[in-house]
Amino acid sequence: MTHLARTLLTLAAGLCLSLPAGAAEHVVRMLNIGSDGATMVFEPAFIHAQVGDSVRFEPASSGHYLRSLTTPDGVTPWNSAEDQPFTVTLQQPGLYFYICPPHLMMGMIGLLQVGEAVNKQAASDRMLAQKGRMYSNSQRIDELLAKVR
Repeated sequence: MTHLARTLLTLAAGLCLSLPAGAAEHVVRMLNIGSDGATMVFEPAFIHAQVGDSVRFEPASSGHYLRSLTTPDGVTPWNSAEDQPFTVTLQQPGLYFYICPPHLMMGMIGLLQVGEAVNKQAASDRMLAQKGRMYSNSQRIDELLAKVR
């Protein structure tokens, strides 16, 4: 085997090892009306993912975008463009709480749990603090927090 061939084989093996094995892609739709008749929802509103997974947010109805309000330490918060698909790759374990800013008052919120909920207290505090900004569906916060393992 030539030196070049060994180098290319080593690089290829390293690349394969650096990719997350079995990483999943989750899809969250931004909807005016969910499959159960609820209004202004992310569907699904809760996902338990693993480090390396990605989440693709798809605006199925007009006027939606998302902003993260809580992310694990070291994760740059996200803010998507209105009516545009948005994908995030989950690189840190913890809870990611996000909202649709124009529809927060109607309870359009979502939560991702990636691996272990290492930032559970901080995320819970931030989520509960949003209840005062929600004129309807504030119980969704409690429902999402109840799903955290």
